[in-house]
Amino acid sequence: MALTIRAVVLIISLVVLQEIGDAEKPAGLLMKCRFDKIYQLGDSLSDTGNCLRETLCGTHSSCRRFPYGMNVFHKPTGRCSDGMLIIDFIALESGLPLLNPSKDPNADFSHGANFAVAGATALSVKSLTEKNIATSFTNSSLNVQLHWMSSHFKSISSPEKLNKSLFLVGEIGGDDFNYGLAQGKSMEELRKMVPDVVQTIINGVKRVIGFGATRIIVPGNFPIGCVAAMLTQFRTNKITAYDEYHCLKDLNSLATFFNHHMQKAIHETKKKYPNIILIYGDYYNAYMSLLRNAVSFGFDKNSLQKACCGIGGKYNYNTNKKCGAPGIAVCVDPSTHISWDGVHLTQEAYKWIAKWLIDDMLPQLNCYD
Repeated sequence: MALTIRAVVLIISLVVLQEIGDAEKPAGLLMKCRFDKIYQLGDSLSDTGNCLRETLCGTHSSCRRFPYGMNVFHKPTGRCSDGMLIIDFIALESGLPLLNPSKDPNADFSHGANFAVAGATALSVKSLTEKNIATSFTNSSLNVQLHWMSSHFKSISSPEKLNKSLFLVGEIGGDDFNYGLAQGKSMEELRKMVPDVVQTIINGVKRVIGFGATRIIVPGNFPIGCVAAMLTQFRTNKITAYDEYHCLKDLNSLATFFNHHMQKAIHETKKKYPNIILIYGDYYNAYMSLLRNAVSFGFDKNSLQKACCGIGGKYNYNTNKKCGAPGIAVCVDPSTHISWDGVHLTQEAYKWIAKWLIDDMLPQLNCYD
């Protein structure tokens, strides 16, 4: 049975890679790294079904309903997209099956596990409460996910070495700021949070190293000023508030401020662990590269910041009538949109971002033919 499942996975992988690859590059660029497992920590950008298995999170998440998962899976899987996520494309490029959510008791974890939860924060609920920021519908912060990971490794009777495994610590931390923005926190207040969020993530990295990880990716944040939900919430008639791509400058400045501190912290951590491959995942520039080249990639030039699944306003987004709710329509062709639901991206957008990231990170992973 295992061989049959593996064969099916490889066939699906080859088909998908053929669809997402371009003519200039061979499929499976990460196969040369020979990863045997991948482990993911994070939020809704990476969750493959953990939120659905939490009572409160699963009840309130829009991602539990169709049309989420309409492409490839043809049903909701807990992924907050119409199809696959960045981590799915990374797994396929590594020649591995898609990662199962760690909360699925019947799942196969022989090739790794996904601990990410939609809505999760880097800081604990207690820490955010002290900053007068209320969390959404999950308490599964980074430290909680790390506890699950620790229990996972302890549950393996004879755990193998992890030197052939890839770990992704994030993207996480974005929701810490998103919740703050939604609750009226000022840019100054949010910038003051950055050192705490960064340090929490770095502490998580150190804990992962303690588990035995030797190859770790720590993603930064997307340019949140380009996201439909934020463009709707902070819409203004002040022309100078927007950059040349019609993204909000102040919000992108917050993201770059966080990313700068994250990169600096990664650099300092690498000095303390010279034998560990620790890489910054440049989600910001991956997204901006997509936005700049979107039309040539086949995206609709008139819908680059409009949600595919949504209703109302300039950006087809309404926080009170979200994707998945009754009567909310889906665009004719999601592959022509970057934004899926105003917050998360389409499978097509994640595909191109994953390709950019893999090209950027592969030389740093020290993989050999």
